Amino acid sequence: MQSIQVAPVGSRITYLRGKDGLSTRLDLWEYDLHARKARVLINCDTIIAAGADLSEEEKARRERQRMAGLSGILEYDFSPTGQALVFGCGGNLYYAALDAGKEPVPVQLTGAGETDAQISPCGSHVAYVRQQNLFVHDLSGASERQLTSDGGGAIKNAMAEFIAQEEMDRHSGFWWSPDDAHIAFARVDESGVTVHQRLEIGAHDTLTVEQRYPAAGEPNARVRLGVVDVRTAAIRWMDLGPDTDIYLARVAWLPDGRTLAVQRQSRDQRRLDLLFIDIGSGQSRRVLSESSNTWIDLHDELTFLKSQAEFIWASGCDGFRHLYLYSTDGTLLRRLTQGEWVVDDFRGRAIKAVDEARRLVYFTATAGDATQRHLYAASLDTQDPGNPRRISAQPGVHAVTMPSTPRFYIDQFSGPAQPAQAALRDIDGSLIAYLSENRLDAAHPYADCLAEESAAEYGELQAEDGQCLQYRLFKPHALDRSRRYPAILDVYGGPGVQRVLKNWTGATFTQVMTRAGYFVLQLDNRGSAFRGDRFQAPIHGKLGEIEVQDQLLGARWLARQPQVDAARIGVWGWSYGGYLTLMLMFKAPEVFRAGVAGAPVTDWALYDTHYTERYLGTPQENPDGYAASSVLPHAHGLRGALLLMHGMADDNVLFTHSTRLYRRLQDLGKPFDIMAYPGGKHGLTRTGEGRHAYMTIKRYFDEHL
Repeated sequence: MQSIQVAPVGSRITYLRGKDGLSTRLDLWEYDLHARKARVLINCDTIIAAGADLSEEEKARRERQRMAGLSGILEYDFSPTGQALVFGCGGNLYYAALDAGKEPVPVQLTGAGETDAQISPCGSHVAYVRQQNLFVHDLSGASERQLTSDGGGAIKNAMAEFIAQEEMDRHSGFWWSPDDAHIAFARVDESGVTVHQRLEIGAHDTLTVEQRYPAAGEPNARVRLGVVDVRTAAIRWMDLGPDTDIYLARVAWLPDGRTLAVQRQSRDQRRLDLLFIDIGSGQSRRVLSESSNTWIDLHDELTFLKSQAEFIWASGCDGFRHLYLYSTDGTLLRRLTQGEWVVDDFRGRAIKAVDEARRLVYFTATAGDATQRHLYAASLDTQDPGNPRRISAQPGVHAVTMPSTPRFYIDQFSGPAQPAQAALRDIDGSLIAYLSENRLDAAHPYADCLAEESAAEYGELQAEDGQCLQYRLFKPHALDRSRRYPAILDVYGGPGVQRVLKNWTGATFTQVMTRAGYFVLQLDNRGSAFRGDRFQAPIHGKLGEIEVQDQLLGARWLARQPQVDAARIGVWGWSYGGYLTLMLMFKAPEVFRAGVAGAPVTDWALYDTHYTERYLGTPQENPDGYAASSVLPHAHGLRGALLLMHGMADDNVLFTHSTRLYRRLQDLGKPFDIMAYPGGKHGLTRTGEGRHAYMTIKRYFDEHL
């Protein structure tokens, strides 16, 4: 179950679910809270043929959202009453009334490649982007109005620029006011961004693509923030300050409908300002500001109260991300949470709801165990921020969806022995009903695989600076005590990601490899996420050093296990994991006999601004750090068998990263293997090409280990 929502008013829960036999093609389902029954609400195949074409903009947006391997209905938006919704399917936009007792009949509103459709808060209009301009559709009069007109070429209105989508987790470029009267929107000017020519090599053709890709140290897109009057299309530009080389990180409206809350991040990402902007004058005032000697992570934890002139804000000012209550004049009222743990959902917004009447905030956090996520409640008037009340009970990872008035919640739970489960729970955590129990019994599709299931063993190693590194180890089932087995270090290791969780790991590539007779180790090195600033910060200024040090600690520990053959250890990873695979094989060739690096960054000067400069600064400021962080100067160390895999149309980690390494290894006379995927994007392992990619990785380790 994906994209779970509680209807704003009414008795239905909706979600997207794959078809039986085709899990990547999504239909819209509903669960009736009164009848306690689920049914298909809208079948995508009744709307549009499976092979419908998408616009290039929509394809790129899906790639940025890691949804490129999915089809059908991927996004939907409720009206305020919950009695209607809009959704996109096959490049068209549809509206469906949800009358009680009647089957919804989707009506096509548009059909010209619209993206990012949003119903207005009062339900009178739908706004969307078409051909880089903002449009609104009046639902009462069934008429359309164009609100911006200069979009095209390097100018994009109401759209999130590449950097915002890929690195800032902001996928929209416009925001409705609470009263439907105005829309705030970003105007993106990419004319100053360097145009990189790259080839998209497909199976039957080759395209030359001119992509405005802001590489580290190069100019970014210039972003302005405007507010357009929905009735007159008049635009007023907001004051974001004299420095134009900044990031428009987040935009929201205060409940008054006359004030914008804007998060402005400095180019070096060491400062984050919260601005309040009066839309009548366009003038801004800084409400609060945070700074860091390394970097500040962006988040979505900003919630305005409706009954009080207060807001909840998350800050890592004490080294761990926690919640704080402020008045709207910027005065800190009190901290709401405290401790050596973080408020986090690991995949989105951690604040789930605020009960203003009872003065409670509900959120997910890592309190007690960084490998788990649980639901907590804290008082807005708390005098004991270090002891929030835990609500969820089962050990594991809980992803929570709540209605705006928190009477109940949907608990998407996964544990080491429980595949993804969705339950309807009372606000105290007690079970009301299962939406999807997914019981792992004899009738379950995975039941026949359980006999060979490898249960994760969790543990800790100590890093050089004394910090705790968490790992999970998977062993082949039914070990033969007389044998020694090959082993694989399965690595990601990059910032912003956590691999070691107490969640379900069945039906994964890890289980494929343990069934084939491999030990598999996953370890979260320093620099990875959700453990506080001290754990993240050691990578600042130089990449591929601390991470390698910690992963080598894990690999050498793995080699000492009594049934592991230390002469047959491999390493593999994708993206940042591909980068670390190369660094490990080049810097510690005595440890690894074989490695597979998928879509690796090989030279950070080729990667984008927001991600790279967060950790390394610019190449102009930190040339030594960039040189040391590149894999190319270390390539001479290669001794083991190496397979390089890359999509030949990757617009994130460009194929150039691999071709540069090809040339470097060739110049050094080093043997290596490649597997290139025509038309493949960065997320090719999540698409149909993924099966071949995983088969290739397994075959390579079978041959060399």
